[in-house]
Amino acid sequence: MLRVFSGEDRVATEKAVRGILGADYEVFEGENLAPGDLPSIFRGTSLFGADKRKILLKNLSENVAVWGELPKYIQTEHEVVIWEGKVDKRSVVYKELKKSGVEMRDFPMKQSPEARQVFQIFDVAMKDGEKAVKMVEKIEVTQDPYMFFGLLVTQALRAFEGRQGKRERVILKELAKTDLEMKTTSVEPWLLLKSLLCRVSSLG
Repeated sequence: MLRVFSGEDRVATEKAVRGILGADYEVFEGENLAPGDLPSIFRGTSLFGADKRKILLKNLSENVAVWGELPKYIQTEHEVVIWEGKVDKRSVVYKELKKSGVEMRDFPMKQSPEARQVFQIFDVAMKDGEKAVKMVEKIEVTQDPYMFFGLLVTQALRAFEGRQGKRERVILKELAKTDLEMKTTSVEPWLLLKSLLCRVSSLG
């Protein structure tokens, strides 16, 4: 099966590659290939005797001659992932691959949340945790949870500096607890953050 992964988020892309190919696979750099190498890659047998090969091809689209030949090898029996930093979705090859049912996945770099946006969510969370969670659900797909948490801590510290009351102290303790959980548990970061926001309105 052939797959094409692209995008600026290298960590997420690598995770997806390993999820499909595992830890042991062959790697070919696109710039080092010639069209004549493709039959042995997509149709050749493994040097290790395995019937099904696991192959990662990197930056293949930068090699125009090789990229243009790719549609001929869509029906490969091997597990092949092509990793592109950026791919031209307007190109004939890309459109042909997509039309043929090749899995095309994009891994864009998640944006850093705006301080104003986080301030609004934190302010709402102080009064209504569930409403704050709904606000987070609208942005979490495009935002980085760790950056969001960092700005959330900044807002909490500002609130503490302005008042230094019992509630502000308790909130800082909850933030410290969430920080530890985000670093030491396997729970999804956004789930931990939503749980925190739900608790904030009842703290103190």
